[in-house]
Amino acid sequence: MTKRNRVIVATRLYTPEVTAASFRMEALVQAMTTSADVTVLTTRPPAGSVARAEDTAARIKRMPVLRDRSGAIRGYVQYLSFDIPLFFRLLVNRADVIVAEAPPTTGLVAAVAGMLTRRPVVYYPGDVWSDAVASTEAPGLVVRLMTAVERFVLRRSARSIAVSAEVAERLVAVGALPERVVEVGNGIDTDVFRPDVSPAAAERPYFVYTGTMSEWQQPDVFVRALAELDDVDVDIRFFGQGSVEAELKALADTLVPGRVHFGGLVPPAGSASWIRGAVGALVSIVPGIGYDFARPTKTYAAAAVGTPVLFAGAQTGAEVVRAAGLGEASDFTVSEVAQAMRRLVAQAQDGTTERERPRRAQWAVDTVSWSTVGGKAADVVRSVLDGLRGRRR
Repeated sequence: MTKRNRVIVATRLYTPEVTAASFRMEALVQAMTTSADVTVLTTRPPAGSVARAEDTAARIKRMPVLRDRSGAIRGYVQYLSFDIPLFFRLLVNRADVIVAEAPPTTGLVAAVAGMLTRRPVVYYPGDVWSDAVASTEAPGLVVRLMTAVERFVLRRSARSIAVSAEVAERLVAVGALPERVVEVGNGIDTDVFRPDVSPAAAERPYFVYTGTMSEWQQPDVFVRALAELDDVDVDIRFFGQGSVEAELKALADTLVPGRVHFGGLVPPAGSASWIRGAVGALVSIVPGIGYDFARPTKTYAAAAVGTPVLFAGAQTGAEVVRAAGLGEASDFTVSEVAQAMRRLVAQAQDGTTERERPRRAQWAVDTVSWSTVGGKAADVVRSVLDGLRGRRR
């Protein structure tokens, strides 16, 4: 009988926590368990998370972690509250390969532990963290330090998995060896996000925004655009959390009182239901601040449900929407966004949205399902394991 390989997946985010990283890592784990014994080292989910049955094919080991007021693991102290205990757990948990999710501090811990125990590391970031830090008001020293850490992790990793060609290019620019970077794409759980889910009940038509609200998205552009639609019967509903949430609430109360609603964190099934009932799904990436390569998972979630996307901002994400006919792609200006919102309201009223729903949902199944993406990521890990077997012969 062939001995099964042992794989450790180190990730601060894992289901039932509702983040793109959680779903990405779960998809990898599910694909890996068909051929390996997988242990996931992760965190306890935040208070209020909806419990769900965990994948019994993998061992899920959870540890306490510091979270900010919103319940997110965000900030250097919070990262280290996971990374420091993780280092010692990596030393005592036996495995043939370590798969590490971002941030680079987690990658650093995995890389050092891998060096000490002579195990290869596969790094699986959702984006380029040094670019993200540079796009904020972080001091130059912090940006340089993050870049150095990220470069070290990329150089020490046997493989780095990229979620898009643009991310792969940036990883190489930071310091990864091109032959060690593999693009697998990004995706969504099309078993949860599908066009036949029941739409959420709401008194008025609405646009929906799900997920992170941060400086990189600046979703206040949608609130400001809504203020220009005083003749249109439509609201905005936000679900998720983020660093600009409080500012958004204050802005909404000032500009459009009673027309913007914040629903907090919701489970994936709830998110799918709200997206299904929406006039359109709002997605944004601020252009020109170092995050132009992003392809937000929000786009794929909306497409899988068949709801049109209104993407505002950077051209990479906009081109995804244009090329696949997923909705509206707008410049990152209030007037352009407002006009796009008007068009989507009209399409909902004249039947265009429902006619296009099956086509958009099928595009998601064919192109960005998690089962496909998870399988590709698992193949990358297996290639590293195959290399180990070759050296041992």
